[in-house]
Amino acid sequence: MSDRDYQLAAIVLYLLVMLGIGYYAYRRTQNLDGYMLANRGLRPSVAALSANASDMSGWLLLGLPGAIYAAGLVEAWIAIGLIIGAWLNWRFVAPRLRAYSEISDNAITIPSFFSKRLKGDSRPLRIAAALVILVFFTFYVSSGMVAAGKFFESSFGWPYLTGLVVVAVVTLGYTLFGGFLGATLTDVAQGLLMLAALIAVPVVAVTQMGGITAVVDEARAVNPDAFNLFSGLSNEGAFLGIVAIVSTAAWGLGYFGQPHIIVRFMALRSVKEATVARRVSLTWMLLTTGGAVATALIGIAYFADDPALPLDDPETVFLVLSQILFHPFVAGLVLAAVLAAIMSTMSSQLVVCSSALVEDLYNLAGRRSSEKTELLLGRGAVLAVAVVAAVLALDDDSAILDLVAFAWAGFGAAFGPIVLLSLYWRKLTPAGALAGLVTGAVVVLVWGNVDALSDTMYEIVPGFLLNLLVAVLVSRATARPDAAVDAEFDAMEAEVARS
Repeated sequence: MSDRDYQLAAIVLYLLVMLGIGYYAYRRTQNLDGYMLANRGLRPSVAALSANASDMSGWLLLGLPGAIYAAGLVEAWIAIGLIIGAWLNWRFVAPRLRAYSEISDNAITIPSFFSKRLKGDSRPLRIAAALVILVFFTFYVSSGMVAAGKFFESSFGWPYLTGLVVVAVVTLGYTLFGGFLGATLTDVAQGLLMLAALIAVPVVAVTQMGGITAVVDEARAVNPDAFNLFSGLSNEGAFLGIVAIVSTAAWGLGYFGQPHIIVRFMALRSVKEATVARRVSLTWMLLTTGGAVATALIGIAYFADDPALPLDDPETVFLVLSQILFHPFVAGLVLAAVLAAIMSTMSSQLVVCSSALVEDLYNLAGRRSSEKTELLLGRGAVLAVAVVAAVLALDDDSAILDLVAFAWAGFGAAFGPIVLLSLYWRKLTPAGALAGLVTGAVVVLVWGNVDALSDTMYEIVPGFLLNLLVAVLVSRATARPDAAVDAEFDAMEAEVARS
C-alpha cells in the first residue's frame, strides 16, 4: 500500500466509526426532547468534551498553529481569551442555565428559554432569536462543507465536490438519525482524537529534535520574538498594542452566547455536575491549545533547521509535521482529527438549526403534533438546513463565506448579554431583551463591515457592551411586577445554592 492508501484507510475507518455512533444514538432517541436535548441525560465528561469539540472546529489544528508559526506567541492571546471565557461560562452560566431552563417550563432551546423565562409578550423575541440562529448557522454549516471539500482536495487530490458530498452525507447521516445525542457522542470521540493528535505531534517532534532546550534555541534564532507574548507593545505603539491584545482576547466574550455550546449546559443530568464538567472542559482546552501552540513553535525551529523542508502555507504546519513524523496510517488518523474538528462543529449546528425550526417556529405557531411527528419534523429540519448549506457551499469562492467571520461575534454580541441578564437580573423584560439582541446583532454587522472600525477593535466588544446597555435601559423603562418571574428566579437560585 502507498502512503496515500494508508491515510485514506484511516479516514474511512474514522468515518465508519462516526456512522456507528450515530446508529447507536438513533436506537436511543424516541421523542423530540431526546432528539433536541438527549432528555437532559448527559454525563459531565460527555457534556464537556462535546462542548469543546463543537466549539473549536478546524481553527484549533490549522488556524492557531498557522498564526503562531507566522508571527510568534503574541498570536496566542486569542487562545488565552477563549480559555478564560470558557471557564467563566462553565462557572457562572452552566449551573444557572441548567436549573433555570428546566424550572421555566422545561425549555429545550435557547430561544424557548428566553421566552419562557421572561413571560409576557415574548413571542417576537423568540422568533427573532430563532431566525438569528437559523441564518448564522446555515452559513456556518456551509463553511464547514467548503472546508471539508478543500480538505479532500488538498489531502487526496479528490474533486472539491466529491469531498464536500462525502463529509456532508456522513455528518448528515449521524446527525439526522442520532440528533443531539448522536452529535454529542460523536463530538466526544472527535474531541478525544483531537486531543491525542495535539499531544502526540509536539511530543514526538521534541524528542526527535533533541529536547526542549534545542527547540527553544533554534526557534529564537529564527524569530527572536517567537516566545514573546507582548511583541506588539513597542514604546511607540504601546497603546495600540494593548488595544490589539484586548481585541484578540475578547473572543472569550463570545462563549456566553454560542447556542451550540451553552445548550450542552441545559443537557447535563444535574446542576451539581457542572463543576465536574468545567474541570474536564478546562483540562481539555489547556492540553489541546497548549499542543497547538507547541506545534507551531516547534515548526519554526524544525523547518528553519532544514532548507529542504519548505513550508509554503503556515496553516499546514501541524499537518506537515504529522506526515513527516509518523507512519502513514497514524498520519491518516491525524488528518482524521482535522476532519473531526470540522464535522463536530457542523453536526452541533445542524441540531441547533433543527430545534430553531421545529421547537421555536413550527410549534410556536401553535402546530403541536404527536411525539413521533415532531421527531420526524426534527429530522426533516436537519435535512433541509443541510441541503441549503450544501447548495451555498457549491461555490467554494462564494461571498457568503465572508459572513462566517461575523458568526462568533454575532452570536456572542446578540445572545451573550441576554443570557447573562436572564440568569442574574430578574428585572429583564421581553422588550429589553429584544432591543438588546437586535442592537448587538446590528452593531456587529455594521462595525465588522467598516474597515477603520474592525481593524481597531473586534466587533464583539462594542456589540456586547451596547446590547447590555440597551437591554438594561429598556427593561427599566418597561419593567412591571411579575410574581411568576420572581417565583421561578427564586427557585433557580435556591436550586443552584443547594448544589
